[in-house]
This record gives sequence, structure tokens and C-alpha cells, in this order.
Amino acid sequence: QVQLVESGGGLVQAGDSLRLSCAASGRTFSTNIMGWFRQAPGKEREFVAAITWNSGWTWLTDSVKGRFAISRDNAKKTVYLQMNILKREDTAVYYCAAGPKLWTANYNSSQEYDSWGQGTQVTVSS
Repeated sequence: QVQLVESGGGLVQAGDSLRLSCAASGRTFSTNIMGWFRQAPGKEREFVAAITWNSGWTWLTDSVKGRFAISRDNAKKTVYLQMNILKREDTAVYYCAAGPKLWTANYNSSQEYDSWGQGTQVTVSS
């Protein structure tokens, strides 16, 4: 079992930045890919970004490219989501997720992840 704890959410204005953190503990050796998803009110959960522990391969959804960046600290078993130039449409609960595969073509599918954090709220006001 892997435990994931997100932090760093909050209320910001459009154009501001936030950095989310996801600390992993427990059977972290069983995880190879880490992802960030988000869910806005009334909408389905959507993929935001992913990174592999080993190689550091990263993926970002198109709507956040150029504004968000995902990174990891292997020693701390922590993954970060740096969010810049935030927009109102970025408002959502952000979830961290962990998956077992070294590589997958379906990195943006929630089904590739078997551990989830409790989520952290990000609210962007105009």
C-alpha cells in the first residue's frame, strides 16, 4: 500500500503561481509513475501531468503546457506540480496518484494508477 499526501493548494488570483507537493510513503518501491489529476465541480476527473521516478519522463496535458511543470525528488519521494500563470479554469481539486508501470502509453488514464491522495483544492479568482 502506498500513501500519498498532497499539499500546497489554496486561493490565488489569476496570473499567480502555486506549487503542489505530493509526498509518497509506504510501499513506494512498487510505484514507477506518478500523476496529477484534477476535478472541477460538475466535471469528470482529468489528467494534468505525469512523471516516472526512474527516468524522469514527463507528460503534460495540452491545456497546461507552457504554464505547469512536474518534477520529482527521488530522495524525498515527493512529486511537485509547479503551476504558473493560473487561470480560473484551473480551479479544481488536484489529486496525486501512483501507478506500478515503468512505462505506459496510457499515462493519462486514471486506470493506470492504483493509489490516490485525498486531494488539495486550488481556487483561482479573477
